[in-house]
Amino acid sequence: MSRTSRLVAAAAAGAAAILLLTSCSSGGSDAGAASDGVGAVTEGKLTVATGEPAYAPWVLNDDPESGEGFEAAVVYAVAEEMGYAKSDVVWTRSGFEAAIAPGPKDWDLNVQQFSVDEQRKKAVDFSSPYYVTTQAVVAAPGTKAADAKSIADLKDAAIGVASGTTSLQVAEEVLGETPQVFNSVDDAVAALTSGQIDALVTDLPGAFYVRDAQLEGEGTIVGQLESDAGGDEFAFVLPKDSALTAEVSKAVDALREDGTLDELAAKWIADQGAPVLE
Repeated sequence: MSRTSRLVAAAAAGAAAILLLTSCSSGGSDAGAASDGVGAVTEGKLTVATGEPAYAPWVLNDDPESGEGFEAAVVYAVAEEMGYAKSDVVWTRSGFEAAIAPGPKDWDLNVQQFSVDEQRKKAVDFSSPYYVTTQAVVAAPGTKAADAKSIADLKDAAIGVASGTTSLQVAEEVLGETPQVFNSVDDAVAALTSGQIDALVTDLPGAFYVRDAQLEGEGTIVGQLESDAGGDEFAFVLPKDSALTAEVSKAVDALREDGTLDELAAKWIADQGAPVLE
C-alpha cells in the first residue's frame, strides 16, 4: 500500500474512532479516551507509545517499562521533569505510519525515532528534539575495518556511501578521503555484504539496522563520526494541537541544557556499541 493510501486508511479509521468514542461517552468518564488536544489521555498518567517491536539501542529487550535503552530512558527523564512518577508512565504500542497519520490518538506521546518533518507537522505535533543523528561506520565481519579503533585505522579500508547523502560529506570531511559512491544505501549495503567494500558510512540508526538486520548481528559498528554537518532531529510526536506539546518541549529543553540528554546518549548509544571515533 502506498503512503498516500495508508494515510487515507488511517484517517478513515480515526473518523470511526471518533464516532465510537462519542457513542460511548455518556458514562461521564474520559479515562482511556483518545487525546483531542485538551490534555492527557488518562488524568494523572502519561501514556507513551513506541514501536512493536522496539529495537536496541533505543529500547533494550523490547521492554520500554524497564527504562533501559536511550529512548526509554529519555521518556522517564522527561516524565520526571514534567512531574510524573515512574509509576505514572503507561506504555502502549503503535505503528510508525499510524502515529504520524491524521486523526485522534490513544496516547499522549509517541517515541520511535521520528524525524522532525514539515509535511508531518500538518498532521501531528513535534516536541523539541531530544537527539540529532550522527553518521557512523559499520563494517562487515572479518574485514580490515572491523577491528578499527580510530579514524587512522580506517585509512586503508574500502569505504562506501550512498550518493547525495550527508554520509558522503561527512566521510570526506572526517576520514579525509573520497569513498566509493553508490546510487543508494541499498546498493552500498549490497557492496558491503558481497565484499566489494569493507565498511559503509550511514546515519547511526541505519548503522544499527545494517548490523543487526542486514548483517544478522555479525557486523560491527566501528564508531560514530563527529562532524558539523548535522543530521536528522528526533523528537516526540504528539496529537495535533496537544495541550502537552509545550510542556514536553520545555522538559526536553531542560534536559538538554543540564546535560542529561548527552549523558543518556553516552550511556545507551555510545556504550552499546557505537563509540565516537577519534
